[in-house]
Amino acid sequence: MTQPNASAALMQKADRALASARLLLDAGDTDGACNRAYYAMFDAARAALANEVEPETTKTHSGLIAAFGLQLVKPGRLPKELGRMLNRAEEVRLLADYTGGSVEPADATELLSQAEAFVNAVRDYLDG
Repeated sequence: MTQPNASAALMQKADRALASARLLLDAGDTDGACNRAYYAMFDAARAALANEVEPETTKTHSGLIAAFGLQLVKPGRLPKELGRMLNRAEEVRLLADYTGGSVEPADATELLSQAEAFVNAVRDYLDG
């Protein structure tokens, strides 16, 4: 798969994760919604990085987040706020997936809104 094709496939995956997050949030599953919102952002970040580095360069979540910051945010290709959003989304996903607590509906709604903004910003960058 070429990198442009990889980016397109990853953006489609991000869109599907966003749609799933919306459905889960509407059903009252805030933890599931946060998981899917994070993965929408994660896949969009992978799509953006596919244009900058070899796709297999980042093997972990923390590695991808660091590469996103170094390759795209630090040089000013994407706004710093996107880096902060991605970091925060990972924190919320870890809370949702691995603790006994649940994410509050307002926090899940905010994360979904941020995920939509993140995916749209990456799409604009890739189309740019």
